[in-house]
Order: sequence, then structure tokens, then C-alpha cells
Amino acid sequence: MTTTPPRPGVGVGAAILRDGRLLLVLRLREPEAQHWGLPGGKVDWGEPIRAACAREIMEELGLNITPGALLCMADTIDAGDGMHWTAPVYLVEDCDGDPVVLEPDKLGGFGWFALDALPERVTRATMAAVGALRPSIRPLRGCSG
Repeated sequence: MTTTPPRPGVGVGAAILRDGRLLLVLRLREPEAQHWGLPGGKVDWGEPIRAACAREIMEELGLNITPGALLCMADTIDAGDGMHWTAPVYLVEDCDGDPVVLEPDKLGGFGWFALDALPERVTRATMAAVGALRPSIRPLRGCSG
């Protein structure tokens, strides 16, 4: 008898910029618990990816965003834990207000970080996004507070 491996999960992330700084959240759940990462989450069945991005950011942080250009694709594969997630990451330059942690069971906080001064423990998706942002960070205007 052969066993079919589980299929990858689909998530979505947002690279939200403000004044040249990237918004990161401290993850409390796996995968990559206790790492700083991009805000985002799971895509629901039948939900367009951009809509999932905006919904997740509103649910987590209370920010109304407009996902912009597709910045990169991020894969989180951990065979030891049996987890495989793939996620498009959207650049977000259009948001208003200040984030608030609305899901304290999932997030241990948030912070705005310069791309050259990230916390020590960051997620794979964050590294993919930062790699995509670095060549083009100067022309981006970012979100307003």
C-alpha cells in the first residue's frame, strides 16, 4: 500500500512598508514559532489570494490594506514537522492607521524594522521578501501612519 503525501498548504503574506521600514510580527505558532515574520495567513477555499491577504491583515492587525505587486513566492518546507506551505507575498504601499495585535494567541507583538536591521530570528518568507525588496527599496513611498 502506498501513502499519498499531504498536499502543501497555501498562505499569503504582506510586505508592508512605512518610512523605509518593514512591518513584522512575532509568530507564536508553528511553522517558525518565535520567529519574526510577515503578517498574513491561510487562504480559504474559493477565496482569491489578494482578498485573503487583505482579510488576514485586517484580522491580525486591524489594518486596511491594498495588496500591490506580487513581490515574491515563499516556500516553508519542514519535512521534520511534516509542514509544507507556499505563499505569494504582496508589496503593500497603501495602508492607513497603526497596527494592533488582534490575535494575541497567534502573535506576540509587532515591530517596524529597517531592512538592514532585522531581528535575529526571521521566517523564510521574510528573507525571501527582503531579498526581493533590497534592490528596489529607495523608490517605494510606503504606508502612511
